[in-house]
Amino acid sequence: MTATAPADATTLMDKMYRYQRHIYDLTRKFYLLGRDQLIAELRPRDHATILEIGCGTGRNLIAIARAYPRASCFGLDISEEMLTTARANIARAGLQDRITLRQADATSFDPNQCFGRQKFDCIVISYALSMIPPWREVLRHGAEMLSPGGALHTVDFGDQAGLPDTFKRVLDRWLAIFHVTPRLTLARDIEAIARALDLKGSSRPLFRGYAILGRIDRPQLNS
Repeated sequence: MTATAPADATTLMDKMYRYQRHIYDLTRKFYLLGRDQLIAELRPRDHATILEIGCGTGRNLIAIARAYPRASCFGLDISEEMLTTARANIARAGLQDRITLRQADATSFDPNQCFGRQKFDCIVISYALSMIPPWREVLRHGAEMLSPGGALHTVDFGDQAGLPDTFKRVLDRWLAIFHVTPRLTLARDIEAIARALDLKGSSRPLFRGYAILGRIDRPQLNS
């Protein structure tokens, strides 16, 4: 089953990753910082459902499935090229029975159409918001799919407030090559979206502002 994704966005991502996907994990580990910290902080309950929005090569989903062997994992990405690599990586790891992948648009996908369920216990968005122009819509859409007691976890580029200006300029030029734009208001928008949905939002910088870890929590239902 495949959810509909905008043709122009799919074409752009497929064009960019057609060759990059083969070296993506090897090269990105040097500057997509904080991903493993996010995974360690998930701490899902037994038999949790975990969705990654913008799952790319499946790197994070494989790590999540290994760290939390009782969880059921799901991933979506707009790029079929990246999903081709993700499927191969997941099969190589022997996790194809625990990880389900779909091609879909992060801003508007129907979770029931994609995965046969409406809610998830954990939702992960790792370095994807900085590549999606309507990124606030992605945050809100994800937060709306949280089960009671669930949490949305995100990590992405921060404002580099504690780093030298020269470093920030070089980083911004490098990221622009890959259509990446740090979301400088991410911390504020996490809290604003959480308030609008009567949820709890929080965030904290990592590595002197190089990255930011964000979280939106849905409270448990009153017993």
